[in-house]
Amino acid sequence: MRRLRITHLTEYRYSSPVTLGPHQLLLRPREGHDVHIESSRLDISPQPQIKWHRDMFDNSVAVAIFVDSSDRLSIESEVVIEHYEEAPLDFLVADYAVNYPFLYTPEERFDLLPYEQPVYPNDQPALREWVSGFGFGQGPIETYAMLDRMNRALAGGLTYIIREEPGVQSPDQTLASRRGSCRDYAALFIEACRHLGLASRFVSGYLHAPATEEGNAATHAWAEVYLPGPGWKGFDPTIGEVTGSRHIAVAVARHPETVPPVAGTFVGPRESPPPVLIVNVQVVAL
Repeated sequence: MRRLRITHLTEYRYSSPVTLGPHQLLLRPREGHDVHIESSRLDISPQPQIKWHRDMFDNSVAVAIFVDSSDRLSIESEVVIEHYEEAPLDFLVADYAVNYPFLYTPEERFDLLPYEQPVYPNDQPALREWVSGFGFGQGPIETYAMLDRMNRALAGGLTYIIREEPGVQSPDQTLASRRGSCRDYAALFIEACRHLGLASRFVSGYLHAPATEEGNAATHAWAEVYLPGPGWKGFDPTIGEVTGSRHIAVAVARHPETVPPVAGTFVGPRESPPPVLIVNVQVVAL
């Protein structure tokens, strides 16, 4: 078991007081047999009313509703978790899905269909060309081996960059530029899997690494693929690994752009400059 403390600060500094609209926060890790939340704290200034709910993907969502105007918005989350996923490769794929290509059962397909639909339909030619370079269509191949090859190919074939601007690059953009953020790597991997007929989804969360111990880090993103037998399995194409106890999932979604950690609105003077954004993430082993 691994104990981790995740501290996540998001701060907006405005040039003058603004009226803050509702803000949606996706900061609480997803709990299950592999992750247990030991303690959590959420400090927000100015103080809002907070309402919690679970969305359609079973993510824990906090909605902050503000009354007071302010020239600064500070959101700090601290969570201590126990992570039990110490052997991520210890799984068995169902017999009918050990080798690719395979078909999901009718029961699986009914629920998985949305995760098989492309988010970037215009990028299918570029994806087809990239996937064809692996020669997957030349005969049966072990499903996990195929996914592992694509995962490692992205980690080794693209240049990682930190992109401050919001949003996600399309797979076509990432393949053309050969560079991207973790969000872009994940979106490309997901769309490649969907192109191959495999249900896949986007995951937003945190990664424990030497850099995150020091702070001044950011959130992380990766992909999950539904494999009959083990279910949703995480693949991190930024580092070419199957996800384990270093990865802490916070939110999952079909579309890569729908689960930012903090999303909201404000109203201020028309000619005001954009707010200054400060983000600091620290993931520490305890």
